[in-house]
Amino acid sequence: MTSPFKVCVTIGFIGMSAASALSAQNTGPSDRLSLRDLFELEWAADPQISPDGSRVVFVRSGFDIMTDRTTSRLWMVNTDGSDLRPLRAPGENARSPRWSPDGTRLLFVSSVEGKSEIFLRWMDTGQEAVLTHLEESPGGLSWSPDGQTIAFSMFVPAPAAPPPTFQMPDQPEGANWGPPIKFIDGLNYRADGGGYLKPGFEHIFTLPVEGGTPRQLTSGPYDHGAPHWSPDGRSIVFSANRHADGEYQPRNSDIYEIGVSGGAVKALTDRIGPDDNPMISPDGRLIAYVGFDDAYQGYQVARLYVMNRDGSGSRIVSGTLDRDVDDLAWAADGTGLFIQYDDEGDTRIARISLNGQVTNLVNGVGGLSLGRPYSGGAFSVSRGGRLAFTHTAPDHPADVGVATAGQEAHRLTSLNADLFETKALGSVEEVWWQSSYDQRRIQGWIVKPPGFDPQKKYPLMLEIHGGPFANYGVRFSAEIQLYAAAGYVVLYTNPRGSTSYGEEFGNLIHHDYPNHDYEDLMSGVDEVIAKGYIDSSNLFVTGGSGGGVLTAWIVGHTTRFRAAVVAKPVINWYSFALNSDGPAVFSRYWFSGKPWDELEEYMRRSPISYVANVKTPTMVMVGEEDYRTPASESEQFYTALKLMKVPAAMVRIPDASHGIASKPSNLMAKVAYILGWFEKYRGGASTSDDG
Repeated sequence: MTSPFKVCVTIGFIGMSAASALSAQNTGPSDRLSLRDLFELEWAADPQISPDGSRVVFVRSGFDIMTDRTTSRLWMVNTDGSDLRPLRAPGENARSPRWSPDGTRLLFVSSVEGKSEIFLRWMDTGQEAVLTHLEESPGGLSWSPDGQTIAFSMFVPAPAAPPPTFQMPDQPEGANWGPPIKFIDGLNYRADGGGYLKPGFEHIFTLPVEGGTPRQLTSGPYDHGAPHWSPDGRSIVFSANRHADGEYQPRNSDIYEIGVSGGAVKALTDRIGPDDNPMISPDGRLIAYVGFDDAYQGYQVARLYVMNRDGSGSRIVSGTLDRDVDDLAWAADGTGLFIQYDDEGDTRIARISLNGQVTNLVNGVGGLSLGRPYSGGAFSVSRGGRLAFTHTAPDHPADVGVATAGQEAHRLTSLNADLFETKALGSVEEVWWQSSYDQRRIQGWIVKPPGFDPQKKYPLMLEIHGGPFANYGVRFSAEIQLYAAAGYVVLYTNPRGSTSYGEEFGNLIHHDYPNHDYEDLMSGVDEVIAKGYIDSSNLFVTGGSGGGVLTAWIVGHTTRFRAAVVAKPVINWYSFALNSDGPAVFSRYWFSGKPWDELEEYMRRSPISYVANVKTPTMVMVGEEDYRTPASESEQFYTALKLMKVPAAMVRIPDASHGIASKPSNLMAKVAYILGWFEKYRGGASTSDDG
C-alpha cells in the first residue's frame, strides 16, 4: 500500500514543477504570451445591432486579477467602426442587452448587491431605471412588438416535497447534530456548475416596460425556454419538455404557445425528439424552429424546420445542409432566415431561403471559448439585414464584426491590440490526413512556436477536444498559444465523432467510443512527424473531458508518448453512467443498454480496462465539484496507475466544476501543471516510478 507520505511527496513535487513552469513562462522572452497575460485578455459577446443597423451594443468581458473572476460591461460602437465607448451600467456584470423595436431604449440585466435585475436605458439621454426587484436571475429578455411589455424567463422555487415520515428523537437543547439530512427522490438531483438542485422550475413572465410586478404566465412542474412574441403581441411561443416522463426523456421537447392575457398552454409539435428555438415569421403565418426526430443516436444533426402558425404542415428547410443549425433569425421580409452553423471547424452565418437554398455570408464566427478553440458564437440582425457577430481568428478572441449581404465583412473592434502588438503568437496551419483505420480524411491544425525554425527539432503536444460531439477549429485558443510559447509544436484535431462534418461522420463513434478515433489521432501525429521538424522522442498528449477519455485510452494502447495529462476524464463508463449529472442520456444514447445489461460493452470501452498496459507517466486533473465527469473517475485512474507502479500524480482543483478553467487562476494553473509535468519528462528524463 502506498503510504500517505509518499502520495504527498509526489503531489508536492508536481506542484514545484508547475511553479517552475509558471516562473519560466513569466521570465521567458517578453514577446511571447505568458500565463500572467491571461488577465489582460478581453472578448466581445452578445453583439446586438440596433434596428436601423447603425450601432452595436455588446458585452465586453475580461478578468479581474484582484478578485479572480470574469467581469462584463456594456459597450457600444457605430457600425462604421467609430465612437467605441462604454455605456454606463449600474452595478457590475451587465449582460443581455436588447434594443426596443424602435431603437430608442435598451434593456439589459445587471447585478446590484449580488442580485440580478432588469434595467431600462433611454438611448438619447443615457438615463437608466431599474424595473425589477427579483429574487432569482432573469434570462431570455424579449420586447413585445409595440415596445410596451417585456417577456423573460426566471427560476421559480418550489417548496420541497415533504419526505416520508422517518421519526427522529428530539435533539436535546443546545446539541448540534449537524446540518439537515438531504432527502432525494428524483432522477436528476445535481447539475455540474449548479451543485445540488433546488426544487423549482423555469417559468415565463411578462412585465410592463414602466416596471412593476412581473406576471407569471406558465405554471406546472416543467422548465420553459426563452419566450418569443407573436407579431401581434397577443401570444408567446417557447420550447419546453412538458411530458410526464420528461425526466427520463430529456431530449423530448416541443413547441408551445400561450396567450399573453393568460390561458391554457397549447402544444404545436408532438414528435419524439427535441424541438427548440421557435421564431414566428414577421407576417405571423409561420414558425421556424430547430430539431430532429430522435433516433437515439449519440449524435444527430439539428435541422431547421418551418410549420404553419397552428402547428400544421411541418417541413424540413435545411435538408440539403448536413450541418447543425445552431441559431436563427427571420429576415424582415419573411422570405428566409439567417442561420449559424459549423462547417469543417469554421463557424458561419448564412441566409437560407424557405426552399432550402443556402447563401453563406460570414465565416470566422466565434471566439467565446477563451481557453481552447471550440465553436460557439453569437449574431443579431437589423431590419435591413445587416449582421453584427462575434468574429475570431487564431490571433484574437471574439471581437465585434458587421456584414451586409453582398459586401465583405468588417471587423469593428480590436480589444486585444494593446496586448498582441507586443506578443508574437504561434502560427496556425491547417492540415488534413488519412486515418490508418479506414483512410477517411481527418482535419487538424498545427500551431508552431513563435520564432519557429524548420531546421530545428521541436517536442510535439497532441491536444484533444472534449464532447466528444464538438469541434475545434481555426479560432483563438489561449491554452494552445501558451503551449506554443513554451516551445511546443501543438497538434489539435477533429477525429471521427466531431461535429461540423455531417451526421455520418459524427456517428462513426455511435456505440463505439473510444475506438477508431485512436487511429485518427495517431495518424495525425505521424503526419506532423513526417514534416521533419518534430523530435519523435519527445511526444506528449493531453485532453479534457472527452479528450481526457481519449488520452487515457491512448496511454493504454501505446507507449510512444513520453508523458500524458488526463483532464476531467471518464475512466469507467459503468460508474460514470450512474454518477454523472445526465443519467437519462448516457445509457440511452451512448450505449446499447443499461450498464448491468451490457457490462461487456461498458468495460470494453472503459480506459480502466487497459490500465495494465500503461507505462507512460500520467497526471490526472479534475475539479473537486465536477458533476459531469465526477472526481471519482479521476480517482479510480490515479489509484489504478499507482497500484501498477506507473509514475502518476493527481491534481485536484478546489471549488471547480467540469469547466476547470472557469476562473482565470484555474486556467493558469491548468496550463502550468501540464507544462510542469511535461517538462519533468521531456528530453530523456527518467520514466521510472520516483514516488
